[in-house]
Amino acid sequence: MKDGIINIYKQKGYTSFDVVAILRKKLKIKKIGHTGTLDPEAEGVLPVCIGKATKAVDFMIDKDKVYYAKMILGQETDTQDSTGTVIDTKEVIVSEEEIIAAINSFEGEYKQIPPMYSALKVNGKKLYQLAREGKTIERKPRDIVIHRIWDISINVPEISFRVKCSKGTYIRTLCHDIGNQLGCKAHMTALTREASGDYNLSNAKKLEEIDAYLENDNIDNLIEPIDKVFSKHKKIIISEAGQKKLYNGNKLTSEIIESIDNNERNDMNILEYYRVYDFKDNFIGLYRAVDLDEKLILKPITLFL
Repeated sequence: MKDGIINIYKQKGYTSFDVVAILRKKLKIKKIGHTGTLDPEAEGVLPVCIGKATKAVDFMIDKDKVYYAKMILGQETDTQDSTGTVIDTKEVIVSEEEIIAAINSFEGEYKQIPPMYSALKVNGKKLYQLAREGKTIERKPRDIVIHRIWDISINVPEISFRVKCSKGTYIRTLCHDIGNQLGCKAHMTALTREASGDYNLSNAKKLEEIDAYLENDNIDNLIEPIDKVFSKHKKIIISEAGQKKLYNGNKLTSEIIESIDNNERNDMNILEYYRVYDFKDNFIGLYRAVDLDEKLILKPITLFL
């Protein structure tokens, strides 16, 4: 089985950790990790890295996400979603125009306070553990970005929308904050992650679908190559003469570059990242061009050897 990424469709009822544990058993592999937690009642895209691809997890977590969310006005819960206990109710007296304006006002940079029912740690303890003990502590707001909100559907008190956002965004907190802005409270009732970086619903597989690929011994057909994660960066091929330096993890000079994005010996740009391959077109890792003694060299960032 090759190293790479499997695009999993996480179903309701599973934690992200459950998915990893089940796949570890099915695939009989120890090195495996997911690329961004989904709550148990949420569903959707959960790319899973296997083998050497686990080194790419941090890069994938940083990617933007797309969600389809449903919420209901008039009720606040302690978890900000439908799994919690209703702690406040308000009469819903708002127009459709006011709802749309409130939702759209969250586009752009946004200081979001993480919910108490979350896996964030404070002094070594997860917030949801403190919340279950009846404790509420002050949380620092985090800078996130709501790139776009669209497909807004309103059937008061029910609302649905799609949102593209930066990493670390809590959609249930977004729903909660929309309710507060409208003055009538709200909580999220359903959530589907439709995209995580370059991975989307189109080829996401449910856990039970993995069995058929294993039975037919074609699991490799599901595994996407590691370099897809870095596809936005230019490709550099190192000449055969530079293979020793390449495989020893050394810094690389321009003299051993065979091509950049299929063009012979283009100049590198300082501080730009590059996908680096050996002369047989095997992906080696992510590098960055840096200035050393007034000469640009490639410095290894992460190697997948």
